[in-house]
Amino acid sequence: MAVTVPRGLPAVEALSAEGVEVMQLLCEPRCLRIGVLNLMPLKIDAETDLLRLLSSSPLDLEIKLFEPATHVSKSTPAEHLRRFYSKFAAFGPDEFDGFIVTGAPVEKIDFEQVDYWPELTAIMDLLKRNVRSTLYICWAAFAGLYHHHGVGKRLYDSKFSGIFAHGITTPSPLTNGFDDEFFVPHSRFVGLDRDEVEANTGLNILTESPVSGIHIVGERCGNDFYITGHSEYSPLTLDREYRRDLAKGMNPAVPCNYYKDDDPDKVPVVRWRSHARLLFNNWLNHYVSAHPVCGLVQS
Repeated sequence: MAVTVPRGLPAVEALSAEGVEVMQLLCEPRCLRIGVLNLMPLKIDAETDLLRLLSSSPLDLEIKLFEPATHVSKSTPAEHLRRFYSKFAAFGPDEFDGFIVTGAPVEKIDFEQVDYWPELTAIMDLLKRNVRSTLYICWAAFAGLYHHHGVGKRLYDSKFSGIFAHGITTPSPLTNGFDDEFFVPHSRFVGLDRDEVEANTGLNILTESPVSGIHIVGERCGNDFYITGHSEYSPLTLDREYRRDLAKGMNPAVPCNYYKDDDPDKVPVVRWRSHARLLFNNWLNHYVSAHPVCGLVQS
């Protein structure tokens, strides 16, 4: 994290010589404005998972929740949506510092067949123009890579679910402080072809797993990130998904490396919480709070 100090502090020169990034306060700071386009059906669970991580930051944040205007959610109470969500509408530069677009349970459908796809592509173009950095999570990551970079998705025969070990492929400020091995929840029916991503000169593979594949893709000349996993998941989110699928008769596999002794009658073993906080704090510190509107300049 950069150190913010009063303008002209003598320590600035010494710290800069040591390679420490120092930011000088030019004016009164304001809250960082973060927008969340929540595409998940159980929006209350999804927003809670995200806010848990965002609230771990020492930065002052203002969160605004959005849903598509061209899709009616059937799994979240209408009163909750009316009170806390806005239909997405156009906004100008500097209105939001960062944005998060969540996953959605539409992975098996061709992108163009998703009912709100035209609206979503317009939203993604707007975010590219007017927001400093956007996090695309799970299905949104595949949608963003497809729309912005022409990268397709690969459909699996069955759902890929569990907790998997990852490592850093290309260091980035987003991965500052990550351990050599860190764990991430995954819950999806699709993946990425590594050769296709590598062949795209506009993209970098930042983190990946030998089992679950590519995890984070970053833009070489941009600040948007495409995350195939669910670092924001609470300890019991995978459990709820597994038991929901069981109740539907889908015969799901037990999530890998999740329950103690891989026994669904035992409690989950949480091993991704610290990495999740670091991921979101790195994003806020290095890609969102550096927005010029905050009144900060690099010394």
